[in-house]
Amino acid sequence: MLLSYMLGSIPFGLLLTAASGQGDIRQIGSGNIGATNVLRTGNRKLAAATLLLDGLKGALAVLIAWVMTPPELGDRAASLAAIFAVLGHCFPLWLGFRGGKGVATGLGVVLAMSPLAGLACCLIWVVGAKVTRISSAGALLAFACMPVILFFQNGHSFSGSEKPLAGVLVAFIIFMRHRTNIGRLLNGTEPRIGQSSR
Repeated sequence: MLLSYMLGSIPFGLLLTAASGQGDIRQIGSGNIGATNVLRTGNRKLAAATLLLDGLKGALAVLIAWVMTPPELGDRAASLAAIFAVLGHCFPLWLGFRGGKGVATGLGVVLAMSPLAGLACCLIWVVGAKVTRISSAGALLAFACMPVILFFQNGHSFSGSEKPLAGVLVAFIIFMRHRTNIGRLLNGTEPRIGQSSR
C-alpha cells in the first residue's frame, strides 16, 4: 500500500512542465497537475506524456502488487494497490496533499486489474469527451460505468474478488475530486476542451 501510494504520488505533470520550461503547472489554468491542465500550456506532446505516465504509474502499482504476493492474495493486493495509487495521485504528501483528480491513474489501475474493463472505460471517456467537448464529463461517465463493468465481469457479485469493490472506491475518490466540476456541469459553466479554466 505504501509503495503504491508513493508511485501514485509522483507528480509527472508538475515535473514535465517544469523540466520543459513551462513553469509551475499549479499556476496555470485550473492549477491541477493532471494532463488536462497540462494541455492548457498549449503543448500537446507534454499533455500526452503526462497522461501516459500518470496511467503507467497506476498500472505499475497494480502489477507490482500481483508479482509480490501469492496467487491466492493477488486480487486483494492488486485492489489495494489500485486504491492507494489513486490516493497517492490525488493527495501527494510532497505537494501538501494537493494533487490531481485521478483520471489517468484511475484508468491505469483499471487497465492493469482488468484490461477489458480498462479498454471499455477508455473508450467511454474518449467518446464522452468528444461528444460533449468536456473532458470532465467523459471522465465521470467512464468512472460511473467502471464499477458496473467490473461487477458484471465478476459474475454479478461483489464476492470472490475485491476488484468490483476497488472499482467503487476508486470511482468514489475520483467523483469526490471532481466536486467542483460536477457543480459547473450542473449549472452549465464547465469549460469545454480548449477553453481556459479558473
